[in-house]
Amino acid sequence: MTVTVAELVGTVLGRLGAGHVFGVVGSGNFHVTNALRAAGVPFTATRHEAGAATAADAHARTTGVPAVLSVHQGCGLTNAMTGITEAAKSRTPLLVVAADTGGAAVRSNFRIDQDALVTAVGAVAERVHTPGSALADTVRAHRTATEQRRTVVLNLPLDVQAAAVPGLDSLDDVEVPDLVPLAPPRPAASSVAALAAALAGARRPMFVAGRGARGAGPELAGLAQRCGALLATSAVANGLFTGDPWSLGISGGFATPLAAELIADADVLVGWGCALNMWTMRHGALIGPDATVVQVDLDADALGANRPIDLGVLGDVGATAADVAVALDGPGRTGYRTDDVRARIATAGRWRDVPLDPPDLTGPDGIDPRVLSIGLDDVLPADRSVTVDSGNFMGYPAAYLAVPDEAGFCFTQGFQSVGLGLSTGIGVALARPDRLVVAALGDGGALMAAAELETVARLGLAMVVVVYDDRGYGAEVHHFGPAGDDLATVVFPETDIAAIGRGYGFDAVTVRTAADLDGVRDWVAGPRARPLLVDAKIASDGGSWWLAEAFRGH
Repeated sequence: MTVTVAELVGTVLGRLGAGHVFGVVGSGNFHVTNALRAAGVPFTATRHEAGAATAADAHARTTGVPAVLSVHQGCGLTNAMTGITEAAKSRTPLLVVAADTGGAAVRSNFRIDQDALVTAVGAVAERVHTPGSALADTVRAHRTATEQRRTVVLNLPLDVQAAAVPGLDSLDDVEVPDLVPLAPPRPAASSVAALAAALAGARRPMFVAGRGARGAGPELAGLAQRCGALLATSAVANGLFTGDPWSLGISGGFATPLAAELIADADVLVGWGCALNMWTMRHGALIGPDATVVQVDLDADALGANRPIDLGVLGDVGATAADVAVALDGPGRTGYRTDDVRARIATAGRWRDVPLDPPDLTGPDGIDPRVLSIGLDDVLPADRSVTVDSGNFMGYPAAYLAVPDEAGFCFTQGFQSVGLGLSTGIGVALARPDRLVVAALGDGGALMAAAELETVARLGLAMVVVVYDDRGYGAEVHHFGPAGDDLATVVFPETDIAAIGRGYGFDAVTVRTAADLDGVRDWVAGPRARPLLVDAKIASDGGSWWLAEAFRGH
């Protein structure tokens, strides 16, 4: 017997702990995908490589375990590139196993420069060079993905894939190294002392936690209690402080008026694993003119990258918070945690507590998206995961649909591509089958990704797909409409998206008023034999509040 390189690569990745493999299988990735399956890695076939890439990204974000994307050479990889770019920009530990044309196949229709392609979008290009180096090449790619939190594309040339591994007669003889996880990098003592001193002198300290803080919620909450800090998150870390009475929710464009006021009035603002970019800080408007700004991050090049900071701390978020808590001498401080602030958060800390301004827009064109979102929050089970596509609608589900923790919210917005929200939901649903997934989409993103409705139905996933249907590309309508531009290219006739959902095997309801949400309530009551699509015909909001912020950056 002989062992091929394809068999070796799949087996090694399985033994190294790949969490799940997603893909569209063709001739080039057929054998390696089956080797992954034989090694015990669950496989999910999507209908398009872009969906597979985004589902793999979402699965890795939700579980914290690297996922695998398997694609055919050439066109299989190019089809997946938007999802790969999103993962790369978001520093998702993702390993892409990509077939590649053989070295001599210079006239192959599939031949492209795959290394240059993936490098151009911020992913790391790796390659299985020879049968003799296959084990080392695969382990190196896996280590880069996990230890550096990178999206790595491991190219597998067809001629190398098919070759026998020298000296290996059985997969049982493969010696896969035991990779011990790296300890979280601790900050320098001088940095700990400087941050502790800043917090000790703060009267209104504010913590804003980002992607790098996921998993460190208890450490941050403990430190915040000691120094009297309020808590907020960037959008991607939404849910990190759910249930904490001192949490303001999401900072930035989605922030409530109260959150914006309290964040902007902080005298010490600490970004924990947070880029402090234009989205999270509203182009700097949420940073007071006299505030001391601190940024804690694992990556040196992230410190001060988006705005000037007064102190940069290089280190793991959880480890840094724990060390600073020890360094803070004396009893706990009141800081920002006064009775008045707590009462204000309790009564006006959520968007649903804020009076509708303008009043309810529900009318002939459809339901007010705020009323829709509040109604869904009431009707759908609290133990949920929410995924959100890109578009004018996106702040409504992010702001109004509560989530139980940071694993309950997946926001694939690093590349700001429309059409990723449904596949994000697939990845999350497979990562957390114990929860109902609510995938919130615009009509543009829903129709762009409609093929993956079949994937949801085929897998029988516990999912509610909510389409905020404004019959056009709402962001462009609201951006260019006031200037009198011709909008014919971005508006469309009404589409019966509910009927499309039924065609793919969904239950479906069309919502035009709050009363129509009774159909969602009936589905929730059971038996939930099929996933549900909610085709919500929404009234125009005249341009969302976060959209106005977003276009300031263009």
